Amino acid sequence: DIYPFLKKELTSDRVKKHMKNVCKGEVERYELPNIGALNFMLNESLGGGGTVSLKLDAQGKTHASMVLRMDIDVPEELLKLVEN
Repeated sequence: DIYPFLKKELTSDRVKKHMKNVCKGEVERYELPNIGALNFMLNESLGGGGTVSLKLDAQGKTHASMVLRMDIDVPEELLKLVEN
């Protein structure tokens, strides 16, 4: 199962470092183990949020793409699980 590995690798600090040019506040991580997901709240990154932000992507969908592009070293045994 890759979820425990992702929980270990994708810390709030690591996401904050990766998003340093976008996120000016704290990064909070919420774990959703029942669906194998991690949700990150990037405070002070949207200029006020969806309804008041002047940014083109007021809901932060582009931010999610940036997180998906993070480099992490995945052990071979986990790669084999997703390759099949």
